[in-house]
Amino acid sequence: MSAPSFAFPTPLAEKYRPRAIVEFIGLGRQKRIISNFARNPRSAAFLFTGPSGTGKTTMALALRDAIAGELIHIPSQHCTVAELEESLRMTQYVPMAGKRFWFVLVDEADQMTDKAQLALLSKLDSTGRIDGCVFVFTCNSTDRLEARFLSRCLPIEFSSYGMAGDIAAYLEKVWHAEGGNGNGPDFARLAKECRNNVRDCLGRLEVELLAL
Repeated sequence: MSAPSFAFPTPLAEKYRPRAIVEFIGLGRQKRIISNFARNPRSAAFLFTGPSGTGKTTMALALRDAIAGELIHIPSQHCTVAELEESLRMTQYVPMAGKRFWFVLVDEADQMTDKAQLALLSKLDSTGRIDGCVFVFTCNSTDRLEARFLSRCLPIEFSSYGMAGDIAAYLEKVWHAEGGNGNGPDFARLAKECRNNVRDCLGRLEVELLAL
C-alpha cells in the first residue's frame, strides 16, 4: 500500500520568494553590492537594516547560495553567549562537501543580548576573525546595537522607497500566472496599503485569488 500524500499548495510568499540575487524587485544598489561581493567573497560581516518585508533575510540566503556557504542560523532570541559559542564551534571544521564558506545568519540582531554583542567583537575583527566565514546580521533598527559592534560590520540599508510601480507590476504578473481572471484587484493600491512589503502583498493577493 502506498503512503498517503500530504502535499499542500505552496503559499505565494514562499513560491515567489527570490532564490537568486538578480531575482529581487528593485534594490538595484543592494543587488550590485552583494553581487560584486559574491564574485570575490572573503571573510566579512554585513549588517542588513531596514523595514520588515524588504528582503533582508531572503537576500542573505541568496548570498549564501551565491558563495556556496554552509548555513549556521542563529535566531536572535537564542543569541546568548553560550548559544553563540556552541553554534560557532562548527566553524572549527571544514564545511561539508561542495561548500566554500561558513555562512552565519543572525536575524533580528538588535534583539541580541549585550554580552553576545561583546562576545562577537573579536570574532568580527582581525584579533579573532574566523577564516572562511561570512556573517550577516539583519535588523529593523540599529538603536540597540553597540557602536563597537556596528563599526565591525559593513552596513547595507534596505528600503522599499520608490518601488510601488515595480511591485504593482509584479503583483499583476503573479495574479495572471496563478489563474486570476480579468484585471484583478487594484495592484497599486494593494502595494500602498501593504507599504510596499512584498511578503504582505503576496499574502493579500493569495486571499483575493481564494475569493474567485
